[in-house]
Amino acid sequence: MKESILFLGLLSLTCLSQAQYRYHVIPYPNKLVEAESAFEFKSALTVTMPEVFMPEIELMSSILADEYHIKLIPAAHGKLIFKQNRQLDHEAYKLTVTEEKIITEASSTTGCFWAFQTIRQLMTLTGNGSYIIPGCQIEDHPAYPWRSLLLDEARNFKGKRAVKILLDQMALLKMNVFHWHITDDQGWRIEIKKYPLLTETGAWRDSSQITTAETGWTGHNYDPFPHGGYYTQSEIREIVSYAAKRHITIVPEIDLPGHSFAAIAAYPWLGMFNDSVRVWCSVGDITQGTLNIADDKVFHFVEDIMTEIMLLFPGPVIHTGGDEVDYGPWKQSADVIALMEEKEFRNYSDVQMYFSNLLAGFLEKNGRRMMGWNEIMGKNIHPTLWNEADASQNLSKDVIIHFWEGNPVQIKDAMEKGYDVVNSDRHFTYLHYTYDYLSLEKAYSFIPTPEDVNPVVAKHMLGPECAMWGERLFKLSDLYRQVFPRIAAYAEVGWTKEPNKNFVRFEQSLSVLKRTWDFDGIVYYCND
Repeated sequence: MKESILFLGLLSLTCLSQAQYRYHVIPYPNKLVEAESAFEFKSALTVTMPEVFMPEIELMSSILADEYHIKLIPAAHGKLIFKQNRQLDHEAYKLTVTEEKIITEASSTTGCFWAFQTIRQLMTLTGNGSYIIPGCQIEDHPAYPWRSLLLDEARNFKGKRAVKILLDQMALLKMNVFHWHITDDQGWRIEIKKYPLLTETGAWRDSSQITTAETGWTGHNYDPFPHGGYYTQSEIREIVSYAAKRHITIVPEIDLPGHSFAAIAAYPWLGMFNDSVRVWCSVGDITQGTLNIADDKVFHFVEDIMTEIMLLFPGPVIHTGGDEVDYGPWKQSADVIALMEEKEFRNYSDVQMYFSNLLAGFLEKNGRRMMGWNEIMGKNIHPTLWNEADASQNLSKDVIIHFWEGNPVQIKDAMEKGYDVVNSDRHFTYLHYTYDYLSLEKAYSFIPTPEDVNPVVAKHMLGPECAMWGERLFKLSDLYRQVFPRIAAYAEVGWTKEPNKNFVRFEQSLSVLKRTWDFDGIVYYCND
């Protein structure tokens, strides 16, 4: 039965391949020269691959067998030929398809794997049971080195099966960073051996506020059922390994020093008043879950957490949040006031800057790089919420700025000061927004780099990140419907250079990709 569904589904792709565009690839290659010829094969494909690329063959074989019923057979003179070309960039590849063979060149296993994803998308099943790959010459490399999806599981836990499905689809779309938001006021989702109460207490809440796009964040209804869950360290390692095999780096986010209510519920001494509190059940509001950073014991706690995080996540970047920190508790704290006097801080923004720089220094000393939301620059980007002065201190230059809110001029300002930036402008990238507000075409139109920056400054734009915040994701179908199909648009934003983008062509390719999602049981938004 599965074979019949696959046959019918892919047979329909043949009709689409006769449409205006023959090359249904997302993200679209940056240089593609068409050819009239085509490579045709049936249920087996011989492959020749240098030793350096052999780690890829197991996953490639598995994908082709499971999804296309194609057997990949190593051979001395195969029809699918991989070559190492050390002159190419790390993620770049070349692909030549003729009637006789397919030749792929890459310098690294990553480029080899991205080339495979292009081949995979170009394959079309015909009516006689063979597969056709249209002839072409491709020279391709990404527009940006950072092409990311954020998943927030702190608000609503989804589990490793859902994460792996997202990672599989990211790999297909050549997205290479998975930003995992795993702590917040509403839940702590990762086992920390030294502090077991973080998950014994902090991973569970007794109810959840229900909000919708129509009610906004002020809904008064609550789902009365408890919610919770967390990942053991063994499960974290499993998922990190799963991602790495797909050339995806996981960037964990431990949100500090605000958004820490779940941690304070587990260990009240982390907060300002040592009060016993429960894990926060509301969403959309800014809590007083702020750490007492004037207490040395609290910063030692942070160092302990980061030490375990670094053992679990081998990637170079650790995201430490830093957004929406409520200074109210600090203003009531004798400890913080004494710290301000000792350090001669002018305002509470300086206090947060002090914490950010301490944490950045700790991570840098351990060979890692800190990343945080753009509040860590010390500017008040929430003037309607707080009347706070900007910091008089400067942020460590090694920190990556993650822009989400405020005047986009701040992006250019940060880049000109030498900071690397990831752009998640919420108006263009926040996936919990409705399709009426953030349509597929609007997502596709996103341009991460500000206008009028010179090429030297432009290199500080690492790339785009789309963000799937979890406050309203009570069901897996909710998650998928908000992510798909917009994730495909962001994949092209991150990979395909602006002059090479074409929304009409993208929509045609997307109609083919949706057949894959249908076969995989992935629910996506339809505006039909």
